[in-house]
Amino acid sequence: MVKEIIKDTEFLQKVAEPATRRDKAVAEDLLDTLKANRAICVGLAANMIGVAKSIIAVQVGKQNLAMFNPKIIKHAEEYSEVMEGCLSLLGERPAKRYAWIEVEYRDIKFKPQKQRFSGFTAEVIQHEIDHCQGVLI
Repeated sequence: MVKEIIKDTEFLQKVAEPATRRDKAVAEDLLDTLKANRAICVGLAANMIGVAKSIIAVQVGKQNLAMFNPKIIKHAEEYSEVMEGCLSLLGERPAKRYAWIEVEYRDIKFKPQKQRFSGFTAEVIQHEIDHCQGVLI
């Protein structure tokens, strides 16, 4: 189900609780909301739809991927200063992002996964993981 985007910065700055397999409906709502906003959005975190759980959804190529409890386990030494926007916030703001990241997470079936991402996709995932940790750009 497509959900409304939350703009309450106080709520968005709360650290998300770990997700469980019972949170699958939240991930599905995130994927639906990401798809509905594809013209202006490439990633969402559960707190952006009002649920303080550690779940993100990101566009990876032409597919959308849900990640439960994503955690960066390795990253490039080098990083870039970028300007990012967010559906929950007005305008763009500066952020530091690693060139590549390796992420452990659980997929939509709650199976453990480990994957490396680079470039813009890595930037988006870092932004959404920040949301789970209550960090706003």
